[in-house]
Amino acid sequence: MTDHARSRTDSTAGVTPLSKWGVGNETGVLTDVLLCRPESYRWNPVNRASRETLAAGTAFDLNALMAQYAEFEDAFDRAGVRRHYLRTEPHLPYQCYTRDSSQMTPWGVVHLMLQAETRRGEYASLINFYREAGIPVFNWATCGRLEGGDIHMIRPGVLLIGISGVRSDAEGAAQFAGWFEAQGWEAHVTTFPDHFLHFDTLFSMAADGLAVACSDVIRDDTLDWLRAQGIRLLPASFKEASRAATNLLALGRDRVISPAENTDINARLRAEGIEVFDPSYRLFTLGGGSVRCTSMALNREK
Repeated sequence: MTDHARSRTDSTAGVTPLSKWGVGNETGVLTDVLLCRPESYRWNPVNRASRETLAAGTAFDLNALMAQYAEFEDAFDRAGVRRHYLRTEPHLPYQCYTRDSSQMTPWGVVHLMLQAETRRGEYASLINFYREAGIPVFNWATCGRLEGGDIHMIRPGVLLIGISGVRSDAEGAAQFAGWFEAQGWEAHVTTFPDHFLHFDTLFSMAADGLAVACSDVIRDDTLDWLRAQGIRLLPASFKEASRAATNLLALGRDRVISPAENTDINARLRAEGIEVFDPSYRLFTLGGGSVRCTSMALNREK
């Protein structure tokens, strides 16, 4: 059975991993990434961070934001990562947060269910991109809500999903976890306060066996589970997590992208021997997301 034919079947049991594309962990060498240029980006009051930014009267500068995005793109180039892009739609200002709308798996892409109705039009460019790239669909999220910032494949065979009940909920997490459990994966679902937009503003893998985490907020049973999985946690404060400073992107081979504004976290990472690519990214974090939010891994070395 071909990958495309397999993607149309109802059952997800016994699916063969893809050969050309696929992601089964957060820390393998990243070779391909999905981005969307933010030409139409603006702050909308759709999350806690952007509402606070707008209420403070902070000035928005699209030219400065595009310059920060160019630094982000340059980090991928220097790391040898191939960049792929969605077609930008001018009426979808948060489309550049490509992490939210789809999730690559070892078996193909899952189209997720966005919480904000104003963002659901993003599905069209996603479907077109994956079809044109020849990447099969593994499944479609149809229960509740689920966004990619809450999904973490911490290592092959081990899945972590966070749910706040807002951006992602228990129904959406259970459906996604069930597909992975059918492939023999272990899945852990945890709750967290909706002050934090996604779980990746509390937790992100930095390297194999190493994560940055706000342990004061993450549930104790989840911290115990992570330690049982052999994950060592570099601490982040509540204030750091509230401005998405834990939201970093692992590139593999002990390299990460983490914004220049994350001075303390970046120093901790470097002390661990991690190479940090540090573009300025403040104008994105003021809108509610950072470097992991604006990237979806399409392929990591198996």
